[in-house]
Amino acid sequence: MRDFRDAKAMAQTLREALGAKSIPLTQSDCLELIARLFGQRDWNTLAARIQVAGPASMSARAAEPAAESPPITARQEIAVDPAALDHYSGFYQLNDRAVFTVTPDGHHLVMQLTGQRSVRFFAESATEFFAKIVDAQVSFVVGPDGRATSLVLHQNGSDIPMPRIDAATATEIADQTAERVKNQSASPGTEAALHRLIDGIASGNPDYNEMSPALAAATRKQMQWLQPLADLGNIQSIRFLGVGEQGEDVYSVRHANGAAHWRIALDDKGIISTAWVTPGP
Repeated sequence: MRDFRDAKAMAQTLREALGAKSIPLTQSDCLELIARLFGQRDWNTLAARIQVAGPASMSARAAEPAAESPPITARQEIAVDPAALDHYSGFYQLNDRAVFTVTPDGHHLVMQLTGQRSVRFFAESATEFFAKIVDAQVSFVVGPDGRATSLVLHQNGSDIPMPRIDAATATEIADQTAERVKNQSASPGTEAALHRLIDGIASGNPDYNEMSPALAAATRKQMQWLQPLADLGNIQSIRFLGVGEQGEDVYSVRHANGAAHWRIALDDKGIISTAWVTPGP
């Protein structure tokens, strides 16, 4: 069931429904309407609430654009032998803080990313699956025996590969992330890395060598939506808010002309593996 964290998907659904009745509204207009439905003053207020609560649907984003969203592609579900789905069951590593768990459920697959709700995926081919409640698809890479060796999550314009890992490794990652969430302490280096990232994006020349390949690719694609960060002006303060459900550090960044909320995480080599931004008070 959808809740306030699904506001963007709800706004897209509203826009499509009104468009079918020849009532044109922009995505921004629909976001404002959804915010009012949830009793919030405006979209920025609701976005801040979503940021604190954490994402509702699986995603590994670079930075979330606030511009027009493309319509979700219509997909055709096909029947798959439930026995074949057992080849995909298991754990896949997103990063050193998050695991993607895949569980067969009849003719479907249920997938869950660390810190997020489970989502049902439907087959559109023997190796490709799609979700209906979020715009996300998964492709499995299989070996000669038909067993998946890895998967690729397709979402927000990014293709995110995840290798299969064993249950012991998945448990170790989950335990480490749970400990970080429990302690609520900032990881060394995240504040400085965030400062450099914001300055680089604002200048139009971020240091992609400081990012993981997936994050660098996503950032390149989304630079046009990130450019408004320059309008916020120089950074005045960065305040640590806590640790998110996937072990990422959450910061409030105040600029001369506004503020934003950021989530950021570094890998064991100090490379930025996760970063995304939403408007903040």
